[in-house]
Amino acid sequence: MKNMQILETARKALLIEANGLNALSACLGDSFVQAVTLLFETNGRVIVSGMGKSGHIARKIAATLSSTGTPSLFLHPSEASHGDLGMVCKDDVLVMLSYSGETEELLNLIRYAHHQSVSIISITAGGKSALALSSKVALILPKIEEACPMGLAPTTSTTMMLALGDALAVTLLARKGFTAGDFKVFHPGGNLGRQLLHVRDLMHKDGSLPLVSKDASMEDVVMEMTAKSFGSVGIVDKAGKLVGVITDGDLRRHMSPQLLSHKAVDIMTASPATITSDQMTLEALEFMREMKITSLFVMEDASQVPVGILHIHDLLRAKIL
Repeated sequence: MKNMQILETARKALLIEANGLNALSACLGDSFVQAVTLLFETNGRVIVSGMGKSGHIARKIAATLSSTGTPSLFLHPSEASHGDLGMVCKDDVLVMLSYSGETEELLNLIRYAHHQSVSIISITAGGKSALALSSKVALILPKIEEACPMGLAPTTSTTMMLALGDALAVTLLARKGFTAGDFKVFHPGGNLGRQLLHVRDLMHKDGSLPLVSKDASMEDVVMEMTAKSFGSVGIVDKAGKLVGVITDGDLRRHMSPQLLSHKAVDIMTASPATITSDQMTLEALEFMREMKITSLFVMEDASQVPVGILHIHDLLRAKIL
């Protein structure tokens, strides 16, 4: 098989699957709205089930729903028939995936759901199938050819199932008003967790803040800067508001025999750049890079009273890259 043939085969597969997604998007209608409403209003969990390749997609849909604020779990249909039906509670909603809608392993789960009055949302291409007819809401997939040249391996069909699951999760996320802060709660580890940290999570506060008054001597400024080790000192007025900042760079630029005879107000840079505690650490890093500075004083509100300081080393230690 030549290189060009390899690429042509791959591009054809992608084009077929893209056509499937376009067809799926075009056929969304009232049933999708009903499914979202049912999932939004449930007092229980969303239990997703499917067999074979549909089962793998069901696992991913359950994981996506859980990570975006909709409690969900995967139930293997065969294991369900051997005791795992106990996972399904009265207030839950079942989302069942089967391209044909006639998957035998799902039958016991369907019967149990009806006996317990548990609502079923089906994702299937079989509009007249046993699964679709047993569902409170049936999401019918368009019948598009599989990307597999033999038309046998589930490819386009599973791509549509996965995309439809994502569409449900994203729509629910939006309807619930799920925020980046909520997302952080469910993703405390790894790169996502680090990227979703707020400034307040890393800032130094209270006694760690390097602050002096406007009338402080430069000797006091140098001692405060040395003691706190941030390479900068905040200058505050009598009300505690931040009015300026002196950095180690400022000291070098003003270095002279007369330096220590000055007051902080004589050397400070007025109206320094600041950040709020509820901003993301990624924003702080980008701001520092843009301003070419290594630290930022942190404000809680419009009072201009500093509540913390964030140094670029804090971001590097937390691997905010």
